Amino acid sequence: MGLFITLEGPDGSGKSTQIRRLSELVGRLEIEVQTTREPGGTPISDQIRSMLLNPENHAMTAKTEMLLYAASRAQHVAEVIRPALAAGRVILCDRYIDASLAYQATGLGLSLEEVRHINSIATDGLWPTRTYMIDVPCEIGLERAFASRGKSLDRIEQRDLEYHRRVRDQFLQIAKEEPNRIVIIDGTQPVEAVTEAIWQDLRQHLRRSG
Repeated sequence: MGLFITLEGPDGSGKSTQIRRLSELVGRLEIEVQTTREPGGTPISDQIRSMLLNPENHAMTAKTEMLLYAASRAQHVAEVIRPALAAGRVILCDRYIDASLAYQATGLGLSLEEVRHINSIATDGLWPTRTYMIDVPCEIGLERAFASRGKSLDRIEQRDLEYHRRVRDQFLQIAKEEPNRIVIIDGTQPVEAVTEAIWQDLRQHLRRSG
């Protein structure tokens, strides 16, 4: 059985960059590694991603958004994550259920228990063994997102600062409640320092699990 590792954090925290860098480091240990992302990761999930992130879909309700994320996740787990784990691979996933708890539950005012329950059904209770929460102040994260994508910010990124602050606060609360699974990483450091901070822990996690 493989290992399921996720990276979480506010928009602009640098998760995608770190996924690429960590994949190279894991591969150097001659461990089979696979990277993926949410929402997305399969053709069906990518179609749902397009609906979720399209700024024109401003009429989408909070509950619709939450259910679409869960639907995308259900397909992703069934088609990509579980088969990869069964094949013994290390999975590095950009976002997972923690993101829904932060963005849809706390961010949009939905019930945390409701969001957990729906996602438990969607994933058949699959949780990562390790999560790296890359934390950055919202102002910095949104600045980075704007610098990299400019006016093409997606529907979620375009939300106001107070929304993004609620999201960040919930990520930190989840990390506080689950210290055995979640490691908080200071995302304001240089990219190389963030990679090193994650790698120091991940390398040990791989050894313990291998």
